[in-house]
Amino acid sequence: MTDSSALAHLATPSPTSVVDRRTLPTAVADRLREMIIQGELGAGTRLNERALCDRLQVSRTPLREAFRLLAADGLVQLQPNRGAQVTALSEQDVVDSFELMGALEALSGQLACERISDREVTEIRALTYEMRACHARQDLPAYYHVNRQIHDRINAASHNQLLVQVYQSINLRLQNLRFRSNLNHDKWDKAMEEHSQMVDALAARDGARLADIMRGHLQRKAEAVLETLKANPPTVDPS
Repeated sequence: MTDSSALAHLATPSPTSVVDRRTLPTAVADRLREMIIQGELGAGTRLNERALCDRLQVSRTPLREAFRLLAADGLVQLQPNRGAQVTALSEQDVVDSFELMGALEALSGQLACERISDREVTEIRALTYEMRACHARQDLPAYYHVNRQIHDRINAASHNQLLVQVYQSINLRLQNLRFRSNLNHDKWDKAMEEHSQMVDALAARDGARLADIMRGHLQRKAEAVLETLKANPPTVDPS
C-alpha cells in the first residue's frame, strides 16, 4: 500500500469536513495516540518499527515522524540508537500531573460559568446524554471519546486561549491514564454521576460548585490510576 492510500486507511475524516487535510505522519500519530490511550501500547512498551509499519501499512519515514510528534506531546520517549518507547510516568509524575490538571479543570469550569453561552450549555448537555448511553452499553472507548469532548468544550468555554493551550499540553500526557481510571466499574459509575452534576452546575452558572466538582473529579481519577499502577507497575524495556 502506498503512503497516500495509507492516509485514507488511517484517517477518520471529521463529519464537518469533506477533505481530511492532515499529513500522513499526523494521521499515523493520531492512530498511535489512540493505541496508547486504550492500552494497546502500554507504558514502557518499546515501539517496534517493522511491526508497526506492517500493521499501519506505512513506511518508516512517516512512522518515525509520528514518533517525533508524540515525543513532543510527552507520550513517547526517543532514545538514541534504541528507537522509541511509550512514556511511563512515575507515581510522583502522576500525582503532580493530576494535581495540576485538577487546578486547570477547576479554573476552566469557573471561567466557563461566567462566559458560556446557552447554546454551548445545550451542546454539552447533549454530549452528557450521549455519554450516559455509552456508559449504559459499557462501551468504554465510545464513552471516553465523548468524555474528552465534554472536558475540551468546558475548557474552550473559558474563552481564555492561554488556558486552553496549557490545558491541552498537559492533558495530552494524561489521556491514557484518564482512560484507565474508568476500568474499575464503581469508579466509572461515580465519574458518570459527577458529569451529570457538572452540566447542572454549568447550566446554573455556579462556578464555585463546578470548580469543586471538577477538582474532586480529577483527584479521584488520580487515586484510581495510582491504585492501578501499584497493582500493575509498568514494565520498562531497559534494552
